[in-house]
Amino acid sequence: MLVSALVLVAALGIGTAGIFFTFEDRIRSVLGWEGPIDYEGEGTGEVVVTITSGQVGGDIATLLAEQDVVMTYKAFYSLLLQNPEVTFQPGNYALRTQMSARAALDALQNPANRVELSIGFNEGLSIDQVLESLSDSSGIPLTELEAAAADPTVYGVGAEAPSLEGYLFPARYTLDPSVDAASILQTLVDRTFESLDAAGVAPEDRHRILTIAALIQREAGSNPDDFYKVSRVIQNRLETGMPLQMDSTAHYGYAWRYGERLDQSVFSTQAELDDDNAYNTYQIQGLPLGPIGAAGDLAIDAAVNPADGNWLFFVTVNLDTGETAFTATGEEHNAAVRRLQAWCEETKSPNCA
Repeated sequence: MLVSALVLVAALGIGTAGIFFTFEDRIRSVLGWEGPIDYEGEGTGEVVVTITSGQVGGDIATLLAEQDVVMTYKAFYSLLLQNPEVTFQPGNYALRTQMSARAALDALQNPANRVELSIGFNEGLSIDQVLESLSDSSGIPLTELEAAAADPTVYGVGAEAPSLEGYLFPARYTLDPSVDAASILQTLVDRTFESLDAAGVAPEDRHRILTIAALIQREAGSNPDDFYKVSRVIQNRLETGMPLQMDSTAHYGYAWRYGERLDQSVFSTQAELDDDNAYNTYQIQGLPLGPIGAAGDLAIDAAVNPADGNWLFFVTVNLDTGETAFTATGEEHNAAVRRLQAWCEETKSPNCA
């Protein structure tokens, strides 16, 4: 066929040759010289194709041809015309290059070929731990996430927040794999605002509630009822003018001030207790500067709806079961502390170190 075409071009002359090559596809079709328009088989290599909301069959056919997934627009679009019931879901799809139109269509209809980014982390983590987790799961360098997190206000967080600490909601997220660091952080902040809105928290009260919720998340253990009791202890102490004196804030404040890893022990060191920083509730009156970790829905609800009670103290007396004693007097509290000390002595638990 190529030889015949060249002979014809030579016979027609140079000027006509230009016309031929301009309209080659149409001339080949009219003369019956049309070459193949479709690849055969399942293809080779790998390519990620992104289908966006609003794209129709013609758009997708063009996209596939441009990325050499299919040989031609015509091959794929003609197949769609034969299958009018076919629909496409927006997303990223792992396909191959040089696939037959049928193989490409089948691949786009198979949910297993969708490419998604799954990220998530648990309640109670500090922002340093959260950013490390996000970097590990997304592949985005930690330095990029840290740089993106530097200014909380760009995400709609109030100026009173010293950082995004507590504003990145702990949950599992499925995202487009092309997202950047700022997009991920915005998604997590927006999810926090959704939770606060659902709990009836006014925008001007977000920082205070998140600060209380983070304390509850760190202090309450695994018993849901204890979340609401811890919230009551916080409220009672704030109302009576007592310092909160929570070891979680002593740990956090010391790590925050000196750039150290967060201590997870139930007991604070004397250095932590004595350090005069804006988070250490053994040294300051009222709430710390801001949240000390990521609080979930339960902690936020507890911060808004504390249980009824006159408790001023609490201590976990069994670190394995999470059993916690809530008391109203110093004498009762000291007795509960002795129970914890006895448990630590008996079990030699590393959490008591």
